[in-house]
Amino acid sequence: MSWVTKTLKSTLGRKLIMALTGLFLILFLTGHVSGNMLLFKNDGGEAFNIYAKFMTTNPAVKVLSYLTYISVIAHVIYSIILSRQNKSARPIGYAESKASTNSRWASRNMGILGTIILIFLVVHMQSFWAQMHWGDLPVVTYDGEEYKDLYSIVNFAFQNIFMVIGYVVAMAFLAFHLSHGFASAFQTLGWNHKKYSPAIKAIGQFYCIVVPVLFAAMPLYIYFTS
Repeated sequence: MSWVTKTLKSTLGRKLIMALTGLFLILFLTGHVSGNMLLFKNDGGEAFNIYAKFMTTNPAVKVLSYLTYISVIAHVIYSIILSRQNKSARPIGYAESKASTNSRWASRNMGILGTIILIFLVVHMQSFWAQMHWGDLPVVTYDGEEYKDLYSIVNFAFQNIFMVIGYVVAMAFLAFHLSHGFASAFQTLGWNHKKYSPAIKAIGQFYCIVVPVLFAAMPLYIYFTS
C-alpha cells in the first residue's frame, strides 16, 4: 500500500483533504460573489452576461471549474466518512452531556449545515448553471457579439418571493458553516500560532458574515428593485 493510499485512509489524511477542499471552495465563493456583484449594476444585465460568457468559455476557468466540482464531491464524501467515524468513536452519554459546553453549535452541526447547503447547491445549479450551459436562453447582442441572457433568468427567478427566502435562508446556513470551517481548516493544516491564530479567527468571522450577506443581498436587491 503506497503512502498516498495510507494517507487518504487515515483520519489525519481525511481531515487534510477536508481542509484543503474547504479552503479551495472558500476561494471559489470569493470569486463567485465578486461576479454576482455585477448584478447590482444598472446596465440591464450587460456586465453580468459578459461575465457569465467568459466564465463558461475561458479554458483556464473551465479547469478551475472541474477542480471546483472535484472539491465539492471530495468535501462531501470525506465529511460523511469523518462524521460516521466520529459518531462511532464517541460515547453517546458523553456526547449528550458535554457537547453543548465543549463546542459551538456550528461545530456540532456541520453535517446538518453541509447537507442543507448541498441541497441548495443542487437546486441552484439546476436553476442557473444548467440553464446557462444547456437551457434555451434568450440571446442579447453587445457590440455585435451575441451573449446568452442569463441575467433575464436570474431576474425572473428572484421575482418569486419563495426563491428569495430560500436563497437568503441558505446563505444563513452557509454563514454558520463557514464560521467553524474557516478556522478549523487552518488548524487542521497546522497553521495555528498564538501570534497569528487570533488574526485568522478574526478574518474568518469577518468572511463568514460578509460573503453570505453579499450573496443574500443580490436576490433581495432584484426582488425589491425590479
